[in-house]
Amino acid sequence: MFIGAGTVLNVATVLVGGSLGLLIGHKFPERTRTLVTQTLGLFTLVIAGSSVASGLSPALSAQVGPNAPMLIVLGALLIGGITGSLIRLEDRLDGLAGFLQSRLASRTNTSTFVEGMVTSTLVFCVGPLAILGSLSDGMGLGPQQLAVKAMMDGFASVAFASSLGVGVLASVIPLAVYQGLLTLAGFGLGNFLSTGEIDALTATGGVILLGLALRIIGVHKIAIGNLLPALVVAPALTALVGALV
Repeated sequence: MFIGAGTVLNVATVLVGGSLGLLIGHKFPERTRTLVTQTLGLFTLVIAGSSVASGLSPALSAQVGPNAPMLIVLGALLIGGITGSLIRLEDRLDGLAGFLQSRLASRTNTSTFVEGMVTSTLVFCVGPLAILGSLSDGMGLGPQQLAVKAMMDGFASVAFASSLGVGVLASVIPLAVYQGLLTLAGFGLGNFLSTGEIDALTATGGVILLGLALRIIGVHKIAIGNLLPALVVAPALTALVGALV
């Protein structure tokens, strides 16, 4: 598939889901929505496992040595997690989302259009899967992560549109721009980073996806946002270790 296919699919599922929500969304029982969400969480575990396996790639082992790949992933997660926790990255992301929603949605008192658009945009864009999936798609690793996100967003848009109206459909514009820019960034990284550094980033992202899957299923709420700096640390740490061995 072409680079950017994940975002195209994501936009399409939101449009279809939002349209269904406007028509029949209120008829879906809560138990059905819960089961669908949990199923997507289980499938996210599968995608995460395949990403983690990149930490065992020959290219990464050749760059840093056979014993270092998993230590690099662990080190990136620890350094990134400590950094994200100290700066309270997840709290800041949640706070920014809440601030934007309250500021923008409060500008209209007669329509839910703005509220529907803002709420949906924040849910679809403020999350690790949007970042990880778009970067992976841009680096040519495939749209699988965004495909999972697309399914989740599609079902979420059914619920949003049934209560917030047609503004949910308008959220595809900022969604396409946001993920499109991240995909372009991933494309640039794919041309800049070595294969081993990309594999380290992918494996680190896979561990983050594991945490996200646990949140989706409802097992435990891990502060995934605080781990996002690990995506920067992983390739940098790989390059550093590779230069020393």
